[in-house]
Amino acid sequence: MKHIQGTFATDKHGWAELLPEGKAAPSLTGNHRVPWVVVGAGVTGLGCARELARIHPDQEIILLEARLIGQGATGRSSGFAMDSSRFGGRFEPSEADTYRRVNRINQAGLTLLRTQITDHAIDCQWHENGFLHGAADQSAMKERDDYLNYLEFLEIAHTPLDQHEMSAHLGTSHYNLGIHVHAGALVQPAALVRGLASTLPSNVTLYEQSPVLNIDHGAPLTLSLPGGEVRTDKLILATNYEVTKLGFLHRYLTGVTLSGSFTRPLTDDEFASLGNLQQWGVLSLHNAGATVRLTSDRRICLRNTGEYHGGDLLSEKTLARRQSLHRAAFLQRFPQLAHIPFEYAWSGVEGKTRNNTNYFGKQREAVYFAGGYNGSGISRGTAFGTAIAGYASGVQSSLIEDCLASAPGVWTPPRPFLDVGAFLSVKIQFLGVGKDR
Repeated sequence: MKHIQGTFATDKHGWAELLPEGKAAPSLTGNHRVPWVVVGAGVTGLGCARELARIHPDQEIILLEARLIGQGATGRSSGFAMDSSRFGGRFEPSEADTYRRVNRINQAGLTLLRTQITDHAIDCQWHENGFLHGAADQSAMKERDDYLNYLEFLEIAHTPLDQHEMSAHLGTSHYNLGIHVHAGALVQPAALVRGLASTLPSNVTLYEQSPVLNIDHGAPLTLSLPGGEVRTDKLILATNYEVTKLGFLHRYLTGVTLSGSFTRPLTDDEFASLGNLQQWGVLSLHNAGATVRLTSDRRICLRNTGEYHGGDLLSEKTLARRQSLHRAAFLQRFPQLAHIPFEYAWSGVEGKTRNNTNYFGKQREAVYFAGGYNGSGISRGTAFGTAIAGYASGVQSSLIEDCLASAPGVWTPPRPFLDVGAFLSVKIQFLGVGKDR
């Protein structure tokens, strides 16, 4: 029997707080026997459960979520559903096949989400006009040529932008240059997962606030929870970096804690001081630079901190301190909006691997896992979740083949060396970020 380590903490500092209060699914109670259990109800778990229901329409699937829907990593992301990934550093034509494979996975996930959102009329502020990549400092500007080479070599639709064009789009002269990558979608991430969860097929039963406490790896597998027990033939873990709490991939996945803030909604006059786009998302060309969004409800969201915090959310006291960094970055970009207060702050954790790979496949008999997205989880996680359902069911597809081709993860040392190494790695990543913070 595996005793689960760690907790599944949450707080009221995320995108879910911008939504009307939802009705939670019940917590699991009693004893259950089902063919399939999926643990984790972010986009990976939701995509997995939906696909299992399609493949096995006459079988019951239980989907377990330790928190409330929207309070996990997906619902705390910045809401970028990527069509093509940006691979930092020098562009290497010899790696083009790897770039294409990863982008096929992204594109598959984006297509799946688009279809599900359309078919079920999910209101999640879906806006499909790609993203802007901006640079304000020399170190970020040096990344532009490599990124352009990558986009041109792979024939990814894009438009280079100078400072005037960036300013016209955003209403800030902060960025010296940029690139508009045409494909990709912005989304309210907590609204997305709520919508996906509320439209699951009838043979999927969702239980919220139902953390797994123990796993007995017999046949069948037995999962113990605070209110009951589930026995299952096959278990699929869709918990990203928290898979380590469930006893798998120790020292291969770590969590990096990010934080950001939201303004209140802008008035008509305040909104008019911005550029010519109704909503937008900016990713820094520096790999540790700020992520900035103008949402469809006219809030500006800015995320510019990342730190190793043991895979935990920030405390309210620490988050309040980080807001001074959010505020400074906001004022640099939008001095005309200096009077606008922040209304919320948030923190969230992304799963990182040392070599920026993903995990996909069987972990042990009857146990499967998909995760480790390195900050690109909305579209890729959807694709991985869909593919792992097929793989565990014995289905073959080109998407499964692409997911299986992910390079193996690199081992990381045990604690306390892990803590020191991860802390220094994140610190190094943020070196030279300068005006792009």
